[in-house]
Amino acid sequence: MIESHERVKMAAVTEEQFAALQILLKASSKDVVRQLCQECFSSSTRGSSKLIDSTCSNLSVTSEEAAQLICSLHNLTRHIVYRGLSSAEEILSLFPENFHQSLKNLLTKIILENVSVWRSEAQSSQISLPRLVDMDWRVDIKTSSDSIGRMAVPTCLLQLKVVDCETCYTEEGEGKGRVHSLTLYQLKTLFGKEPGCHPHLIKPLLGFTG
Repeated sequence: MIESHERVKMAAVTEEQFAALQILLKASSKDVVRQLCQECFSSSTRGSSKLIDSTCSNLSVTSEEAAQLICSLHNLTRHIVYRGLSSAEEILSLFPENFHQSLKNLLTKIILENVSVWRSEAQSSQISLPRLVDMDWRVDIKTSSDSIGRMAVPTCLLQLKVVDCETCYTEEGEGKGRVHSLTLYQLKTLFGKEPGCHPHLIKPLLGFTG
């Protein structure tokens, strides 16, 4: 079972999302349903205009219906993976009693076919701490100030491109950048060079919480 902060946030699938899943009844074949399930697990597909367009074409639905269906499939598959469900009985128990029986059985079968791969994908991408993907820096020295005590104090400007979690990726798959201004003391603390500093000080210095 995957231990991750994302698992804590993984909410149960709502009635509205189960209702949206029944749009799959418009699919022309089981292969269409299977392909869509496989494409919807990845977080990069959420809001994907390409996937929405292909879903509209394959199921003859509106863009809004396609987006709802993609979101619902994504939430269902992620919920199952992060709950560690691995049997047909466990998956079937998630569906409402009035859910279409044949579609429920088909979705369960498809999920069981892919759950091992999805679990491996989730494990390889999980992040417990922000991940640094790029860094740039410079040192500034204040040469004029209304306070003598603030002059000639070096300040290190760090531009960090980090990834907090999957949702922090842009549509192009790049991490988001943050600029942080650190004093010499903060810089020493960040890299553990200041006496008495502790690792838990690092995240607050860079603006991370939790």
